Amino acid sequence: MSKHHLGEFEEVVMLTVAILSGKAYGIAIIDELETRLNRKVSIGALQTVLRRLEKKGYLSSELGEATQERGGKRKRFFKATNYGIQILEETKKQRMSLWNAIPNLSFNS
Repeated sequence: MSKHHLGEFEEVVMLTVAILSGKAYGIAIIDELETRLNRKVSIGALQTVLRRLEKKGYLSSELGEATQERGGKRKRFFKATNYGIQILEETKKQRMSLWNAIPNLSFNS
């Protein structure tokens, strides 16, 4: 088992960043999470996790161009690093190993 551990929310945020492929910024991530998971997410909780994942080296970010519709504010775009992708792949293998270990009879109740 890997020494690295992703919490459930960290994992879904990283997967969502990967889904958005270059267009992952705060509100877009929240919209995608809420649509796909039918789950409400606060911007504060998301920002905390994004900063933590970036500090761990799983995500990187850069500021986009300032736009008039945002009053000159710039969006911070996130993407998974190679290291972050490796961690996601390890996490997937761990999950699949658990799923594959369930005897078929366990689902026949």
